[in-house]
Amino acid sequence: MDLRPYIEKFARRQAGVEAALSDPRLFDVPAKAQELAREYARLKELTAGGERYLKILADLAEHAATLKTEPADSELAQLAREEVTQLQAEEKVLARKICQGLAPPDPADSRNTIIEIRAGAGGSESALFAADLYRMFTHYAEKRGWKVANMDSSPSDLGGFKEIIFGVTGRDVFKRLKYESGVHRVQRVPATEAQGRIHTSTATVAVLPEAEEVDIEIRPDELEINVCRASGKGGQGVNTTDSAVQIIHKPTGMIVRCADERSQQKNKVTAMTVLRSRLLERKVAEENARYAARRKDQVGTGERNERIRTYNFPQNRVTDHRIELTLHNLSAFLEGDMDCLIEPLMAHDMEQRLAALTL
Repeated sequence: MDLRPYIEKFARRQAGVEAALSDPRLFDVPAKAQELAREYARLKELTAGGERYLKILADLAEHAATLKTEPADSELAQLAREEVTQLQAEEKVLARKICQGLAPPDPADSRNTIIEIRAGAGGSESALFAADLYRMFTHYAEKRGWKVANMDSSPSDLGGFKEIIFGVTGRDVFKRLKYESGVHRVQRVPATEAQGRIHTSTATVAVLPEAEEVDIEIRPDELEINVCRASGKGGQGVNTTDSAVQIIHKPTGMIVRCADERSQQKNKVTAMTVLRSRLLERKVAEENARYAARRKDQVGTGERNERIRTYNFPQNRVTDHRIELTLHNLSAFLEGDMDCLIEPLMAHDMEQRLAALTL
């Protein structure tokens, strides 16, 4: 595959974006300016990689000519062969990155993310599993230098969560975590099981890109906002003031509640952030449904009616059913070592997108 036309295309687009960024009027629309800045950074990396790729092709041609003219046992021929081996390995890596650049990135990849975990089938054991997933995600965020902020939670009696909602901020958060949307299944012996039988429980994970005001328009008359006294742990400041906020979006019937902050205003802002993100996800899901027949096999579509992963404690096994990959490192995975599955999921997604482009 001749990649030269695509490398030239990246360079032309980079020059165009650079010119657009030099126009001061662009920054009157901050969202557009940020979008172009992200695209410029991506194109700059692709163009630099493309230039290196073309240089490698030229060097390989030069070495090939040397090997044709020099005696096979000469020192120059030996050096050329060693150089060819190194350059061919680098060429493969760069070619893959350039091919990946052909598939347009998900506009939401660079956004901060809201994660909602809810206990599913399995009663109190599913709530404990929901807490395990929450810890897993927070540990992974710590390893990547991301920040986690709790938004709302509903604890269970045994220390788990019936539901917990939290935000994650940092670089490429949604890009890496979007494949976690779906039904997670656990197989283990619950602490409450007297006879040592293995139980199967589930928890549902929703990963939402944080919506911006320009994405979703919400009119004030579409909202019903109620305040009430927060309950649960938190001390006198939480339990004696009307700080909890509940927002009902009338057109959809969607309800969002936030009570983690002592300030009513902060809870309102957080609840609006969650509401926008849920509405954005709904909007994207409706658009994706129009192309469901063409995209039904693509990883990361966010379908929640299928289990995506099984966590088997007796066998120390974690299996991702979308790419049929099984690893026997469950204990480390739950401590946040998740890249061993996230990286293959990202690679599979890219392969699917490149295949769709060729079709």
